[in-house]
Amino acid sequence: MRSAAAAEANRIPFLSSKKLVLCRRKQTSWPPYRELTALSFLLYLHPVGVTYVQAKLRRPDGRGPTRTVRFLVDSGAIYSVLPEKTWRALRLRAERQVEFTLADGTPIERGVSECRFEIRGKAATSPVVLGEGNDGALLGAVTLETLGFMLNPLTREILPMRMALSHLRSS
Repeated sequence: MRSAAAAEANRIPFLSSKKLVLCRRKQTSWPPYRELTALSFLLYLHPVGVTYVQAKLRRPDGRGPTRTVRFLVDSGAIYSVLPEKTWRALRLRAERQVEFTLADGTPIERGVSECRFEIRGKAATSPVVLGEGNDGALLGAVTLETLGFMLNPLTREILPMRMALSHLRSS
C-alpha cells in the first residue's frame, strides 16, 4: 500500500467551476493528459478575470435621455447587449431581427438597433442587441473596436487600439 505522501505527490491541481481541485495525474502522454509544466501550472492557477466598463448611452441621434450602464466586456460577443430596461428607457426600436446562437447551441432571435456609446471620452454609434428578460449588459467586440479600444487577453485591461491604414498604389 502506498503512503499518503506518495499518493498526494501523484495529484495535480486543476481548476474546475472556479474551484481548485486535486485530480489524479494520468500516466500517459496522450492528450488531454499531458505533463503539467511550470508554465501551464501557473496558467491553471491564474484566476480567470472579468472586466467591467462604465458607458454613457444615448439614442444614435443624440436626443432623449442618457443612461450610464456598467457593461461586462465579452470579447467573444460580436454585438453589445442592452438590458430591456435600458433600451426601453432610451426609447430604442428594433431595426431588424437577427438569429443568434447561445453557447449551448440554442438559437434565439433578438431585435438589433443602434446606440451611441461614450467610454473614456470617446463616442461612437454601434449596433446593439435589444435584450429581453434577464439578458445582462455585455460590451461586444464591434463596439470596442468602433471606439478604438481592444481587450488585452492576458491582463484583461481595455487599451487603446493601434489604428492602422493600408495604402494601395495603383499600377
